[in-house]
Amino acid sequence: MNNLVFLFMRRLRAPLITLITVYAVSVFGMTLIPGQDADGNVWYMDFFHAFYFVSYMGTTIGFGEVPYEFTDAQRMWVTLSIYATVVSWLYSIGQTLAVLQEPMFGRLMRLRGFTSHVRHLREPFYLVCGYGVTGSIVVRRLVERGIRVVVVDIDQERIDALELDNLTLPVPALCGDASLPDILDYAGLQHSQCVGVLALTNNDNVNLSIAIASKLLAPKRQVITRTNSEVTTANMASFGTDMIVDPFRAYADYMALAARSPHKLLVYDWLMNPRHRALSTAYKHAPGRWIICGYGRFGRALTTAFSAEEMEVTIIDPSPGTLAPVANGVVGVGTEAHTLDEAGITSAVGVIAGTANDADNLSIIMTARELNPKLTTVVRQNLHQNALIFRNSRCDFVMEPGRIIANRILAQLKTPLLPLFLECLQQQDDVWAHTLVNRMSHVVGDRELDSWAVRVSPETAPAIMAMLSEQPVTLRYLNKDPRQHDRMLPCFPLLLKTETDVHLLPGELHALSPGDELLFCGLTVAKRQMEWSVNNYNVLHYLLTGEDPPHTVLARLLRRHKREAA
Repeated sequence: MNNLVFLFMRRLRAPLITLITVYAVSVFGMTLIPGQDADGNVWYMDFFHAFYFVSYMGTTIGFGEVPYEFTDAQRMWVTLSIYATVVSWLYSIGQTLAVLQEPMFGRLMRLRGFTSHVRHLREPFYLVCGYGVTGSIVVRRLVERGIRVVVVDIDQERIDALELDNLTLPVPALCGDASLPDILDYAGLQHSQCVGVLALTNNDNVNLSIAIASKLLAPKRQVITRTNSEVTTANMASFGTDMIVDPFRAYADYMALAARSPHKLLVYDWLMNPRHRALSTAYKHAPGRWIICGYGRFGRALTTAFSAEEMEVTIIDPSPGTLAPVANGVVGVGTEAHTLDEAGITSAVGVIAGTANDADNLSIIMTARELNPKLTTVVRQNLHQNALIFRNSRCDFVMEPGRIIANRILAQLKTPLLPLFLECLQQQDDVWAHTLVNRMSHVVGDRELDSWAVRVSPETAPAIMAMLSEQPVTLRYLNKDPRQHDRMLPCFPLLLKTETDVHLLPGELHALSPGDELLFCGLTVAKRQMEWSVNNYNVLHYLLTGEDPPHTVLARLLRRHKREAA
């Protein structure tokens, strides 16, 4: 605010001095020039009447010779004053418009509006740094869940794109360098309602700076960041960054899961990706050798993940030095047929185009298909602008780093129980996962599968806590429809975490206890209906008994007496 006023006053100093000087001289001249009253006597205008006259004369909103008709000398002075005041006003207005159009003034005005909006937020919000592919997905999904978001991005075009997006909640956005602590402070890093910081820019150094500033200025804030460098990952982990998402390692684990347990992959997809694949698309695992084109960060992560599953791989890379530590390596470019032949494309079961060039990756896939049409194809998409081409490439798997990061982060923000369930999923066999995905399909069909958590505590489930003081409550009643107690909601529990143990797919007869944490999956409408059950005592009473509870003190006393008599 101080900078804004200072800039405005400094730019308008000359126009204001000119305007004040012209008005002062005009008023002073009117008081010095003699006039005549109605009787012909000499009369001098006082300062009040002079200022009053010059005020409406100079602004050209009216004219009148008051309180008496002017003499010729006065009229000559008024003529000069009219030209002087009009010119000074035009000069001042022109300078004011010029200041308002200055980029610096516009930035300060936007900053003032942004900080005012953030300062007046009264709901918990996340600070998202970076509004690229990942940031836009995260922001949209959070807003759809009714969660407030503040955005900072260094590119004004992305801020403009945010303002044009059809979001259901207003999102304060600032164009600025999020690596600067002052910008983070403007964006509400130290605001009492800020619950977390998401560093999602495409620059590892910027994300590192955001994470460091967040942990120093607001140590209790949850910090989630993306990274493309192993060195940066280790650096971030060293000072306690809450979650670090490496898209290459994440997708390498994803592909290893696809090769090992295709139905576990479907469970993962249904829970992590709103655009989940149909049950019929389960990857048909075929043992054999894979060819990986490109031995950069992505290629190394894939090799490590596949080797852990004892899967044979052949690496293609144009740099001999890069392939030095590789047992099965071919020097060349995967876009050339002879290189793929040398790598044994005809006997391979799958090919992964993982270079940093989208055109090369698509060329690799097309060439490989001509040589072996039965290949399982995996392609890496680097630029979001090429999404249309990749969607029509007919590849079995498309690796989109931005979407992978977004899905991982959203799973963590939904509830920490979801990552816990996915960890427990790895301990189960694929038959168990097949049964689970069939159950999911029966509940939601082709619609989006949502997941949510319920914690049995006075703050998050007051109705359950109140009912537990009177009688046991089992999981069965949480799954009932509060509008019709004999009908079940389209959802089921995935995980129950107690103070001492973790249970997968708990039974409906399990009795709840204070402190229990539950992870449910199903349709979003079931989540909204369940919120009634866990927060409203009357609704939960209806689900347990099929009757409306007594609403008056006398009715409660009679009901208690009847229960004791029985």
